[in-house]
Amino acid sequence: MHLFRFLPVLFACLAFSNLNAQKDDKAIREVITRFFEGLEKGDTLLLKSACTASPILQTYTADRQGNLQVYTESFEDFVTIIGTPHKEKYEEKIEFGTIVSEQSLASVWTPYRFFMNGKIQHCGTNSFQLVKTTEGWKIQYIIDTRRKGDCP
Repeated sequence: MHLFRFLPVLFACLAFSNLNAQKDDKAIREVITRFFEGLEKGDTLLLKSACTASPILQTYTADRQGNLQVYTESFEDFVTIIGTPHKEKYEEKIEFGTIVSEQSLASVWTPYRFFMNGKIQHCGTNSFQLVKTTEGWKIQYIIDTRRKGDCP
């Protein structure tokens, strides 16, 4: 009998929790989308605004002998490449897969296809780790896989 008195409170808490999760998912998607907008526009300020001060970028891909290895790229080198004027047009088309978040940590899975000048170069999956800062959600870590020739 006492349980029935607490059911409305329980349902209100669950509804509030679900609204917060939806709000976080939207903010997380916006940060990742901003990162790729910066990449495509060559806008390093926009790209950097989506990240913490020292994010980690890694790729898990095959070397020339076909052995899978993890490669780490300097974020500053990446920003320099994106910000240096170039003829190529970069575009990464992602699909938001799984988003898992709690109060201050989020993990996002995004299959992608990377295009240069409209031609597919490679595809794979990005795995983002985000942290919630005083400024909002920021990307702290990205690891991706890269495949050539096996892209849909």
